[in-house]
Amino acid sequence: MNEWPTKLKSLILSEFATVHDAMAAIDLGAQQIALVVDGDGRLRATVTDGDIRRALLRGVGLDAPVSQVMHSAFTAVTQDMGREAALILMQARGLHHVPIVDTDGRLVDLAVVDDKLGVVRRDTRVILMAGGLGTRLRPLTETVPKPMLPVGGKPILELILRKFIEQGFHDFTIALNYKGEMIRDHFSDGSRFNARIDYVEETKQMGTAGALSLLETRPDGPFIVMNGDLLTTVSFDLLERFHRECGAVGTMCARNYPIQVPYGVIEMEGAELRRIVEKPTYSHFVNAGIYVLSPEALDHMVAGEFLDMPTLFERIMAVNHKAAVFPIEEYWIDIGRPDDLDRARTEHSEMFSADEDGE
Repeated sequence: MNEWPTKLKSLILSEFATVHDAMAAIDLGAQQIALVVDGDGRLRATVTDGDIRRALLRGVGLDAPVSQVMHSAFTAVTQDMGREAALILMQARGLHHVPIVDTDGRLVDLAVVDDKLGVVRRDTRVILMAGGLGTRLRPLTETVPKPMLPVGGKPILELILRKFIEQGFHDFTIALNYKGEMIRDHFSDGSRFNARIDYVEETKQMGTAGALSLLETRPDGPFIVMNGDLLTTVSFDLLERFHRECGAVGTMCARNYPIQVPYGVIEMEGAELRRIVEKPTYSHFVNAGIYVLSPEALDHMVAGEFLDMPTLFERIMAVNHKAAVFPIEEYWIDIGRPDDLDRARTEHSEMFSADEDGE
């Protein structure tokens, strides 16, 4: 029997695992990687979060065998080389983790670059769009802006902010419009959250991307943009890493949205009936309201114009710049209607209880 470290056990998969099993291991182990071993404990392959998301976009299902997404040509170090050698290798190659094996190739441990660093402080700028009118949530939003509606005793926007801070992000810009003074009064400069917060203020409705043209300073590198009415458990670090690895100017998060046709769907050739499919379900990826943009994306904007994110992405693609899609399988909810708000409040204690530790 293999005596693996406790923290390693949750990352380990058998060769007969599914893609869903790999996702669960990555989520449980919180290291963005799963390790596939054979019956003798020999390391056969690795699977990363990015591997799975790219496979989902190719149409690979969650019930597919892990062999469809795993990498058999992986980088590893032997036990006699030591953990320091693994850290040096990670730094040299820009890796975040390297498996450690014995001389027979059996898995021993996993070296992780963050082991020495703890929670990594991330300088990536985060821009939160909080200027919407919240029309569909009236009368609740007649006195309170939608991002300040409480879920689990805290405003939606604060839950978003805390989730970013928990992952090491600290530099925020909040775009304001409707009842923006209530948001500014609550968050101030961000110091009570151990973060830095500044603001841009729309004098008119500018769409889901227009407020970016009001930024006083252009970000030095990729930055994250997120609507202020979403709750999610997605890893923003993985999202940014995916964007960089893709070499994209813009990355749009997408959610798989199933639609069931409530009738029997007819398939035919000409006038001849070929098949009837009873109440089929079709799935489509939809815009999830979270983005990563490289600074050059701002070149496609005109100061002060009304601009929605889909239009910005169309402009990016029109000049043959790369636009990528990051599929979200984690918890995600868009709080746009009263029933969405009710569901978020019901699900909050399970999904976001870790964010309730003090001010």
